[in-house]
Amino acid sequence: MTEQDWAKELDIKSLAKVYRNLSHDEIYEHEKKNGEITDTNLGSAAVDTGKFTGRSPKDKFFVRNDEKSGKYLAWGAINKPTDVKVYDELFTKVKDHFDGKEVYVFDGFCGSNKKTQKNIRFVSELAWQHHFVTNMFIRPEASDLDNFKPEFTVYNACKIVDEKWQEHNLNSEVFVIFNIEENCAIIGGSYYGGEMKKGIFTMMNYWLPLEDILSMHCSANVGKAGDTALFFGLSGTGKTTLSTDPHRALIGDDEHGWDNDGIFNFEGGCYAKTINLDKESEPEIYRAIRRDALLENVVVNDGEVDFDDVSKTENTRVSYPIYHIENYEPTTQGGHPKNIIFLSYDAFGVLPPVSKLTKEQAMYYFLSGYTAKVAGTERGVTEPSATFSACFGEAFMALHPTVYAKLLGEKIEKHDVNIYLVNTGLSGGAYGVGKRMSIKNTRACIDAILDGSLSNVEYETMPMFNIQVPKTMHGVDSNILNPKNTWEDKAGYDATATKLAGLFVKNFKKYIVDNNDYDYTKAGPQL
Repeated sequence: MTEQDWAKELDIKSLAKVYRNLSHDEIYEHEKKNGEITDTNLGSAAVDTGKFTGRSPKDKFFVRNDEKSGKYLAWGAINKPTDVKVYDELFTKVKDHFDGKEVYVFDGFCGSNKKTQKNIRFVSELAWQHHFVTNMFIRPEASDLDNFKPEFTVYNACKIVDEKWQEHNLNSEVFVIFNIEENCAIIGGSYYGGEMKKGIFTMMNYWLPLEDILSMHCSANVGKAGDTALFFGLSGTGKTTLSTDPHRALIGDDEHGWDNDGIFNFEGGCYAKTINLDKESEPEIYRAIRRDALLENVVVNDGEVDFDDVSKTENTRVSYPIYHIENYEPTTQGGHPKNIIFLSYDAFGVLPPVSKLTKEQAMYYFLSGYTAKVAGTERGVTEPSATFSACFGEAFMALHPTVYAKLLGEKIEKHDVNIYLVNTGLSGGAYGVGKRMSIKNTRACIDAILDGSLSNVEYETMPMFNIQVPKTMHGVDSNILNPKNTWEDKAGYDATATKLAGLFVKNFKKYIVDNNDYDYTKAGPQL
C-alpha cells in the first residue's frame, strides 16, 4: 500500500512513511539511526524505557458499554470504566500526533492454535517498540500479510500525555484505554513495552473464556513422552526459569490457552526477568540473550552488561524470539497437561518446598494467587508482606476471577490433572533469618513432579494448611521437606504459620457468596 492508503487504513490524516513488519536486521538499523539503543557485549541491543520501568495498572481503563462488553467485564480497581467521549477525544489526539510522521506497523498473531488465533496490529513511532512486539508475538509469513485484516489494533503514542486527565477523571496524564467495541486500544505517556504485551493478554482474557477456553498466566513445557506441564506464578516466583528446562521442550514462558485440543501459547517470544541473571543456574535464558534479543533497563557500562546492578530498576527484562531457546516446541502447542504447578515465593518461610493439592485445594490456591515479598528496602524493615493476585495474574483478568476458576476446575476434573504447590521462597525462617530455597532443590522438586516419582512416596498432612507434604524425595534432604523442621525457633514457626493462614482466610472472604459455588474455604487453611 502507498502511504496515502496506509493513512486511510489507520485513519490518520497523512503519513510520511510506513515501515511494516521489518526484519530484525532492518529494525536494528532503524534503532541505531534513531539513537534508541545501546550495543552490548552479549550481542543484544539494550534500551532504556524512561521513567516507566513497569506497567501503569492504575492508568488502564475500558470504555464502558453496558449493552455489550460491560455485561461481562469485572468492573473495579483492576478494570476501571471511562466514557466513550474521553476515548474519542484522546484517540483524536493520538492520530493527530501521528499525522505527517514515520510509523512502524507490526501485523501478526496472538495464539498458536489457528482455530482461535487473533490478528493483531501495533502502530508505533519507535523502532525499539516495533522490535519488542516482533519478538513477543507470532510473526507472520509474507503470504499472511497479503490479505491481513486486524481484529484488534494498538496505537502506541508514548510521547504524548493527557494534560486534561483530571477533567477526564483519569488517574494521571498517562493513559491506556481499551475500546472493546471498536477493537482498539490507545497508549499515551508510557514508553514501557510491557503495556502492549499485557494489553493483548488482557483482551485474550476477555475473548477466550466467553468461548469456554481457559486463558492462563502461566508457562508451559512438554516432555519427550508428550506430557505437558503448566507453571503458574507471579513475577519473581521462577515461572520462566523453571519452565526453561534442558530436558523438556518449552511451549512458552508466560501466556497460554487451554481448549479442547490442549495447551497453546499466545506468543512467539519470551520476556524474562534478568535481575541477578547467572549463566550457570539459568544457562538457557543467558544464551538466549544474543543478536535480536532486546534488553530493557539493564545497566550497561561501556558495552558491558551488569545484571546485578539495580540502580535503574529491579524489573530488568529481556525479550527474545522463542526460537532463541535451544530446546523449544516448534508448534508452541501441547496436549492436555498431566501436571500443574503453582509457584509461590513465600517470604514468611512457612510453606513446604513442595506439596500435593486436591482439586478443591487447587481451586482455593488458584483464586488466592499467593506470593510474598519483603515490605521494603529501608534499614530495619524485615516484615514480609503477602500478595494475593487471583488466578496468579489478576491485573490482566478482564472477567471475574471465578470465571477462570470454573473453567480450570472443569478441565482438571475432565483430564485428571495432578496439582502441586511449590515454594520458591524462604526456608529455615522468615525474611532476615531464612534463606531462599536453592535452585538445585527447587529443580529436584520439579523433576520429581514431572517424572512421576512424587506419586509413589508417603505423605504427611501439614497442620493448619492441610496440604500433603512428601516425607522423602530423591535428591532433596528430607529434613527440609517439612518447613517446621528447618526453623530453630519452633514456636516462632507456629506463630508465623498462624499469621500467614490468617492472611489467606481474610483474603478469601471476597469469594464466599450466597450460592456457595466458590466457597472453597474448607480447602484452605483452618485456624
